[in-house]
Amino acid sequence: MTRDEIIAELFQLQDREYGALQTKIIPTVKADRIIGVRTPELRTFAKKLYQDKDIDTFLESLPHQYFEEDQLHAFVISLEKDFGKCIARVEAFLPFVDNWATCDQLSPKAFKKEPEKLLPYIHTWIKSDKVYTVRFAIGMLMEHFLDIRFRTEYTDLVASLRSDEYYVNMMIAWYFATALAKQYDSALPYLEGRKLDDWVHNKTIQKSGESYRITAEQKTYLKTLRIGRTKKRG
Repeated sequence: MTRDEIIAELFQLQDREYGALQTKIIPTVKADRIIGVRTPELRTFAKKLYQDKDIDTFLESLPHQYFEEDQLHAFVISLEKDFGKCIARVEAFLPFVDNWATCDQLSPKAFKKEPEKLLPYIHTWIKSDKVYTVRFAIGMLMEHFLDIRFRTEYTDLVASLRSDEYYVNMMIAWYFATALAKQYDSALPYLEGRKLDDWVHNKTIQKSGESYRITAEQKTYLKTLRIGRTKKRG
């Protein structure tokens, strides 16, 4: 499909009310860039595009005009099973990601099969000056390295981050809340030792309190670790 055909298809799938909601929850994307297409329909469309022999033409047409094009791009990349091809496409796309939704929904199948190959890229991405590249790096550590591949060197890496960017700080908090759910004994010292930015520290405790994977007893103790009122970062 040509880009014009892709855009026409997206407008055929448009839901204006949903688009209005998207403009509220994704404030970093201008309203005139949001068509309003629901995620399940975008995923279905992406599966169709993934089979298109001309898909590289679309993937190379960066930056995209519409948010939904970015979403399609992320979903198409996520379907790629070959690690080499996938990582090349991710590296080309990341500098153009400008919102949390596209960042968080970029979850390549190839990375799930060979996560160890990711580590050198994560170490590069996490040092980026691009907000969503850093967020993506943290997300990949959270997704692939908090279970059997867990090492405290990865939590050290995330804990060392300091940022004034809201969407980076929120991801750090999300990462540590998930770490507490999966690796409680290893993650707890980062809060007890106040190794995180104060705002991130408190946000981690808040998000942990919302988690069904953390026990009531653990939640009670985590609340005692809250730091006094902190200024919101970002």
